[in-house]
Amino acid sequence: MNVSKLTATALLTLGLSASAFAAKAMPEGKFAIDGMHSKIGFEVPHLVISTVEGKFNKYEGTFTIDKKIDKSKIEVLIDTDSVDTGIGQRDTHLKSPDFFDAVKYPKMTFTSTKISQKDDTLTITGDLKIKDVSKKITFDLKYLGAVKDGYGAEKLAFKGKTKISRKEFGLKWNQAVEAGPVVGDEIEISLALEAAAVKTK
Repeated sequence: MNVSKLTATALLTLGLSASAFAAKAMPEGKFAIDGMHSKIGFEVPHLVISTVEGKFNKYEGTFTIDKKIDKSKIEVLIDTDSVDTGIGQRDTHLKSPDFFDAVKYPKMTFTSTKISQKDDTLTITGDLKIKDVSKKITFDLKYLGAVKDGYGAEKLAFKGKTKISRKEFGLKWNQAVEAGPVVGDEIEISLALEAAAVKTK
């Protein structure tokens, strides 16, 4: 390989490395979750052999990104009455005291207590509260990058998944059929979050 090719290869490698590094750098500040361009979804085993998918339609939250990532903060509030599986009768049951008891407990909350970063992944530990039960959970969020939208607002995007035991949070209703329980215990939560910079006055 001649010198010019070696130089080009080196420059390309440096360029790719710089791009990868830049993609991992998050802008500092406070960002509010954009519910129009985000999704908080879940899957739960049903009748052992299949799954039920759903989502929450109303939620709010903030990412406060600090230069020192361990000083950053994430807070999320979800309206339990907004649970949506696409079937009204099932949603009514999920909102009842058998599950979320949405009248008595209208919000579920998550507040981070520890955040660390490796490459483009945030590892987040915090308190998840459903009904009157609060437990620590840990999950990963992949940072997808930052961009300015058509209105000049800076946006961040993240995605991730985690699993929880519904019974540990007091969502204990179930019935048995020949194959096993109607509703499985393990819930997979999926997050696709876009957040916009909060303008300071």
